[in-house]
Formats: sequence, C-alpha cells, structure tokens
Amino acid sequence: MLRSFLLYLSEQDALRNLMTRYSLGRRLAGRFIAGEEIEDAVRSHISVKLTQLGLAIDEALASRNLEAICERAARYGNFVRIDMESSAHTDATLRVFRAVNAPRQVLGIVIQAYLYRSQKDVDDLLSCGTRIRLCKGAYKEPPDIAFPRKAEVDANFVKLMENLLASGYDHAIASHDSRMIAATLNFARARGIGADRFEFQMLYGIRRRLQRDLLRKGYRVRVYVPYGRQWYPYFMRRLAERPANLLFLVKNLFRG
Repeated sequence: MLRSFLLYLSEQDALRNLMTRYSLGRRLAGRFIAGEEIEDAVRSHISVKLTQLGLAIDEALASRNLEAICERAARYGNFVRIDMESSAHTDATLRVFRAVNAPRQVLGIVIQAYLYRSQKDVDDLLSCGTRIRLCKGAYKEPPDIAFPRKAEVDANFVKLMENLLASGYDHAIASHDSRMIAATLNFARARGIGADRFEFQMLYGIRRRLQRDLLRKGYRVRVYVPYGRQWYPYFMRRLAERPANLLFLVKNLFRG
C-alpha cells in the first residue's frame, strides 16, 4: 500500500514542483540525488533512459539520439548503458538497442529480474556479446507480466546472475540485497570467476558501508549517480522501492 502511494506521488506535478522549488525538498533528496547540474556529476559510465531521447515520439529519433551519444562516448573511451523502464517500453527499448550501430564495448543494456520475459531476453542478448546490468526492477507491474512475490523475483535474479557470470562477459550485478550479493560472491568463488570479470552496482546514497566493504575485499563497485533537474520521479521511486528510506527523510528534517 505504501509503495503504491509513493509511486502515485512520484507522478504528481504539484508535489514535484513543491519539492524541487524549495531548499528543504532539495535537502531531503540529497541522500539519493547528487545534484542538478553537470558540475554536480562525476566522470563515469553513462546511463540513459530512452524516453528522454524521444522513444515515445519515434523510435528512429531515439535511435539517432542514442547513436550520437555513443559516438561521443567512443571518442572518450566511455561506456553507455540503456536503462530499462516500465514494461510498456521494453520491446521498443530492445529494438532501439539492436538498431543502433555501436560496438558492444561502448553500449550495453539493463535487464530486470522481476519480468517473466527476462530469461529469454538474457539468452538473446548474450548471443551477441551484450554487456548487461541485472537489477530486480522498480516499476509497478501487473502479475501477468512480472513475478508478484519477492521470493520469486529473488530466485529469478539468482538464476539470471549465474547465467551472466558464467557467460564470461563483463556484466554488472545491481543490488543492495545482502542475500543477492552473497549469492553472487558464492557463485563466483565456486566457479573460479575473478573479481575483475564483473562488478557490483548500487544507487547513490544507499548502503554505503556495504559498498566500502566490497571495495576492501577487492571487488569493483560502481555507484549510480543521478543528477539533473528532473530528479523528483526517481527520488519517489527510491522511496517506494524501499520504504525504510523514509527514515532518512525524518533524520534529515532535524539535521542542521
């Protein structure tokens, strides 16, 4: 119920305007949002949502915009990852990914473990050497499209993670769930998969101690750093994904 309410709030323009206009809203969001301007970002890989590149207008437009980004990224030896959005955009996102003329060392994509279709998508993408980020998924989806129970999502996540690590490509395991991380580490050790052959990815502001612990153990950790002025929907999805994050807001209210 709380998750659904927070997702509903993420789409409310009036609340977004209130949150983004005043310093209190920015201070509350600072736990999860790095900033709004280019200067607030760090040099890193790039993640893009195709709806921000015109996907809902025309797939060809999104393809052209993505190709331009990839061309620039290739010049600087950078890497671009296509974020996966709600299931309404999955097929179009995959079509654009396949249409763009970019080498796989420059362009990758995200797969969400909570979708029933993800096993087939992983198989198809691995067949052409795609670098994949595996996450659980944060959008509200109907039970005929996505696993409705967390235990089912977790089981599928582990299965897909094993597929990715066994493939030999450089994939990313995106989770803050200690059990998913432990399953990844155990599988890698059992198969003799070195720490240089995959990386963990986590969200800015979440489980920072765990990030440092993994780094100390020799594993790569990449932090997803959102910035820009359209941060409100992302911020609310993070609260919906883990309502315990609301505690951070309460603490920040009383922080000097």
